Parts: sequence; structure tokens; C-alpha cells
Amino acid sequence: MKVLVTNPIAKDGIEILKAAGLDVEERLGLSPEELIEAIQGADGLVIRSNTKVTHEVVDAAKKLKVVGRAGTGLDNVDIAACNKRGIVVMNTPGGNTNSAAEHSIAMIMALSRHIPQATASMKTGKWEKKRFSGQEVAGKTLGIIGIGRIGSIVSQLAQGLKMQVVAFDPHIRPEMAKKLGVELTDLDNVLARADYISIHTPLTAETKGFVNAKLFNKMKDGVMVLNCARGGIINEQDLYKAMKSGKVAGAALDVFETEPTGKEHPLFSLDHFICTPHLGASTREAQENVAVAVARQISDYLTKGEVRNAVNMPSVSEETLAQLTPVLSLADKLGAFHAQLTTAPVDEITISYQGDIADLDTAPVTISVIKGLLFPILREEVNFVNAPILAEERGIKVTESKSKTSEDFTSLLTVTVKTADGTNTLAGTIFGKKEPRLVRINNFCLEAVPEGHMLLIYNEDRPGVIGRVGITMGEANINIGQMQVGQDPDHHRNVILLTTDESVGQDALSRLLQQDGVEKVQTIEL
Repeated sequence: MKVLVTNPIAKDGIEILKAAGLDVEERLGLSPEELIEAIQGADGLVIRSNTKVTHEVVDAAKKLKVVGRAGTGLDNVDIAACNKRGIVVMNTPGGNTNSAAEHSIAMIMALSRHIPQATASMKTGKWEKKRFSGQEVAGKTLGIIGIGRIGSIVSQLAQGLKMQVVAFDPHIRPEMAKKLGVELTDLDNVLARADYISIHTPLTAETKGFVNAKLFNKMKDGVMVLNCARGGIINEQDLYKAMKSGKVAGAALDVFETEPTGKEHPLFSLDHFICTPHLGASTREAQENVAVAVARQISDYLTKGEVRNAVNMPSVSEETLAQLTPVLSLADKLGAFHAQLTTAPVDEITISYQGDIADLDTAPVTISVIKGLLFPILREEVNFVNAPILAEERGIKVTESKSKTSEDFTSLLTVTVKTADGTNTLAGTIFGKKEPRLVRINNFCLEAVPEGHMLLIYNEDRPGVIGRVGITMGEANINIGQMQVGQDPDHHRNVILLTTDESVGQDALSRLLQQDGVEKVQTIEL
């Protein structure tokens, strides 16, 4: 079988693939058209961030069985298209965690001691000792936004430098932060107290442009800002203005909204701005780790059928997978739906299997629920292998129950998530042999396809409200594909679940909330 490698990986990885008896073709720097041509005869594909595995590429890959990312991020892979074709998508979480964390610390030190500027000055023959007087980091406060795997290591390294660490992460339990020696607090408190602010969240619809003018205005005067996570989380134009005004004394970016970044970028004109070309994972050790890991995973899958670190498939036999695929999809969607309903750290997940589903091997289904719940928070760091471990690390209790009887459905999967803010319950079933359906949201019963851009609306149950919702969506030029309404007569309330052709923007959401009778509006992306 043939493996196509389209981005450079360490030599050890190539040798592992060849030793497994695989035909390795290295074709680097392909255009999209060249990739579509090259992929047609490949059974496996090894990539890094530069290769875009679009649905056009997937459609052309008639023999493709597995895509392996030498690294973590998978925002360059159309996973939905791979799912439809049964293509396994793997990554190598953890292989570059230390390197990424160390790069953040390196940026903090470079900012504090003006190392890039001083180097450039000396290379022009100058000796400007007074100009480049810096500051110590010991005793300063580091504010971390997002205390996941990399953020946790950054916090530990910073404490080794005698920094005080405060963090904001709505998905982390206080006990976990306490173990790390980190003070968990609200965002405004972090912004007001931190001398340095380091970003460590995934790039999602919610975090895109998250650090903007509003947040810069809440920061301490003279703050240092760093982003070695994902480009686009910081609004770069707002950062430029904050640095020009003196609010931000220095900034360091390893990632940009557009990469490669053109030399005309306004931030490049500022002396107190430093940057690197996405080097967070670019160390010899990290490159060897991810190359060896992805090569072993792909060779084991193609030669033995073993699945490891897959983000879209559990490690089960083909026969079991054929039975479970619709249920796994349903479980993943229920978990992802819960993640978007939840506003506080999760304490407990309760999963109930009723009817025919109780006779299946439910262990992968439980993992799929956990993965679906954690993915919107951790993105590519979570997969079918490490999801239970990550849940345990976060102090999430997972319990299961089984019953061979189900009153209303042949099979029913019910997932209840408990947080400090309350409890939500979702239930779903399979129509026919492979069609997932959402049939319950808390006390509301309905029937909806859990897919695409969705809008969850709570409203008073009285004439005219649903009509005003439809009119408002029409005025916003947003087409409604499906509408499901659940009724709670005892409390005179409805829940409306809309599926729309496109995601609903903030302006349309605000207009919906202004409508008489509309109590709450929430977007759900599945």
C-alpha cells in the first residue's frame, strides 16, 4: 500500500513507514490541484499544517483509508468529509506539548529583556546598554487564558521563575487549578491583575477575535501580551492600536490570522513587537516525536487494522464498528450539544442505555459522549483514546446504566450533565438503521436531526411568538431549513429548535432577544 507524505517529517518517521512494507512517496509543496492528482492512488496520507485536506481532496481519494497529522491541529482537515467516506483521521496529541509551552516562556523572556531588539542593534555596530534595560519576571503576575495541557505546563514553568499565576478557564474545576498552584478566577480579574497575558485556547467560533479592544481596555497599563496558540484569537488590528496607545507595552506572536504573514503587517512597524513564524512545535525533539508517532499509527492501521489516536473512530473491530457507527455519531452529537449548553465546569456525566442499544458494546459509545463533550473545549487534543483520561484529570465522574426496556423507542440514549449551575438532559435515538435523532431537551420532547447550524430558542407559549421568530430570521436573510417545537404546557413555555442554512450572527441574535415573548436564544453548531 502507498503512503503519500506532503509535508516534511523527521527521517525516522519515513523509515518506520518503509520498514512496515509501505510504499512511501514524498511530494512536498503541492498545489491544491497537484494534491488532488497525487492523492488518487494513496492508501494513507501524512500531513502537517500546510496541507489542506478539503472535501475536493477527499472526493478524489478513492483508495484513501487514513489521514495522519504529525502534530495536533486538524483545522486543515475536512473531518466531516472523511467521516462520510470512512477515512480514519489521526493526530499525535502530546508530542509537541513541551515545545509549545517552552516557546511561550521564551517569548516572555525575550519581551522582558528586549533580546531581539538588542541583537539587531548590536549587529549594526551599536552598544545601547541603557536603551535595552529590561525587567525581571520574578514576582510578576502571569495571566493565562485557557489552562489546558499546554497552559498547565506554562503555569508550572512560570512558577519555577517565581511568577504568580492567575488563570481564566470556564471549563476547569477549581480543584484542578489548585493542584497546579494556579489561582482560578474570572476573566476581568485576570485582565486587571496580570503583568503578562498568555493565550492558550483553541480557535473556535467563540474564541475567534476574542482578545479585542474591549479586553485590551480592561488590562493593566503596560501589560505584555503573548499568543503562541492559534492565529485569529487576538484581533491583530486592535492589538496594534493598543500598542500604539501605550496600553500594551509589548507583544509577542508566534501565530497569525493569515499565515504566511506579509511584510506589510502593521505590527511589524512597532519596535516593542516580536514574532516568530509559527515555531511553537518546531524543536528537534518535537518533530521526531510526532513523526515517529504518526508513522507508527499509520503503519499499524494499514498493516494490522489497529486504530490509535483517531479523532473520528474508536479502536474496535470492523464488525463492531459497523453496528456502532450510527450510535457513535449520535453520542458524539449529544456530547457536543451538551458542551454548548454548559456554562460551568462539568461535575458528572450520566449515560443511560435503554432498549436494543443496551445489548451493544457500549464502552466506545460512552467514550464518544465524553469526546463530544470535551472537543468544543479542547479541540484536537481529545480523541477516542485519551477522552476518558482527560475527563478523569478534570474530576468528571462518569456513570452508566442499562435497561433492556424503553417505553417509547426501540433504543434510547440519554445523557445527563451536571454542573455547579444545574443539570441538563438530552436524549436521542436511531431512526431506521442509521439516522440519529434528538428527541428530548430537558423537559421538552421533539424530533430533530442533530446536525449543522442550529438555534435553540426558549419562548412563552402564546400566539404570535413563533411567527415573530420566523419574521426576524427572514429579515436577517437567514433561511430556516427545519423547525421543531416542543411544548411545556404546565409552565406555558416552548422550546424552538431551528436548523438554518448558515450560522446566525450576533445582530440577528440580538434582534431575536428583543422580540416580545422570547426569553433565551442560544446557537448550537454540530
